[in-house]
Amino acid sequence: MKKPVIVTLPGDGIGEVVLREAVRVLDAAGFEADYVHGDIGWEYWCREGNPLPVRTIELLKKHKIALFGAITSKPNDEAKAALNPDLQGKGFVYSSPIVGLRQLFNLDICVRPCKSYKGNPLNFVRRGKDNTIDEPLVDVVIFRQNTECLYSGVEWTNPPAQVYQALMTHPKFKENFGDVPVDELSVSTRIFTRKATMRILVAAFEYAVKFGYDSVTLCEKPNVIRETSGLMWKLAKDIQKNSFPQIKLVNTNIDAQMMWLTKNPEDYGVIVAGNMFGDIASDAFAGLIGGLGFACSAQFSADGIAVFEPTHGSAPKYADYEVSIVNPIAMIESACMMLDYMGEKNISLKIRKAIAEVIEEGKVKTYDMMKMSGSAEVIKNGAASTSAMTDAIISRIKQ
Repeated sequence: MKKPVIVTLPGDGIGEVVLREAVRVLDAAGFEADYVHGDIGWEYWCREGNPLPVRTIELLKKHKIALFGAITSKPNDEAKAALNPDLQGKGFVYSSPIVGLRQLFNLDICVRPCKSYKGNPLNFVRRGKDNTIDEPLVDVVIFRQNTECLYSGVEWTNPPAQVYQALMTHPKFKENFGDVPVDELSVSTRIFTRKATMRILVAAFEYAVKFGYDSVTLCEKPNVIRETSGLMWKLAKDIQKNSFPQIKLVNTNIDAQMMWLTKNPEDYGVIVAGNMFGDIASDAFAGLIGGLGFACSAQFSADGIAVFEPTHGSAPKYADYEVSIVNPIAMIESACMMLDYMGEKNISLKIRKAIAEVIEEGKVKTYDMMKMSGSAEVIKNGAASTSAMTDAIISRIKQ
């Protein structure tokens, strides 16, 4: 049988390190694939004026599945200053290559599981009845609409005349901002479309049915953001009533959700939200299971493109350490999501079991699991390096 081809997109900073470790785990677990490197990130912006080269886009079009590490993004002025001198002043404008990938391939469904590992010293604990210490199981999967909302990129500073005139037709804009000089205005739009909103909602309900969750929670703000959050809530009610009556639909506001997630996180299963609130909720729940070192994700398009990545950033301050200290589990878990997508569930189960055993045993811990501040000294103080954590997981796989 022909081996699948996986496009590897290391990106910047620690992206290359954690991606390499994930591939080591995949190899050890018996997953056979050919890996092709794709250029992406800050280096290609500085050198070529494009952090997402066309050649990389063509690779993903051809092979359709990618493992992605991390990228560095900087404000526009810093990005322009970092360009090769030959490219400066030629109209190049930096934009995040991962956001570009999402929009180019319409990777509109983002799935972010947040599940506790038994024995993880970073798991959320609370004080229970009679002053006992309670460690609730967190098993939440967040469905984040990935291409619209505030991330659509439709925004202006000093908006052009036609945009300003259109805004002035809205009575609330005219009343509250009509006397503000146009060159003092910055405007970002929050755009939801019916089609994309329905796709993320249906995906969330289908997941709940498939994996035995009894509820879907919509986490938005329809009482205030009435047009966009309101559209999502209306569609959610219609979809639940007509297609998924067996699944309970819950409505929470994003601000209240941030309070409730530390009171009763075990009450939540599948959560669905727009881009910004989904980003906030997924990072918040990730904090309950150990932080970004354990936070994996997947992004899917309607036509079969899939990208799997940890939700942490490129952490450039750690990238040049002689011995890498970062936790590779989020990247390895993202690779497991890829395996599930490809129908290799036995291999993903084997890897997750190995991760669980290493964490529960507690002998090998990266610096975050030891609650240390990140520095090159943590290895001397007993923290496992990135490769040592990977070695421990591989050892369990081979037992």
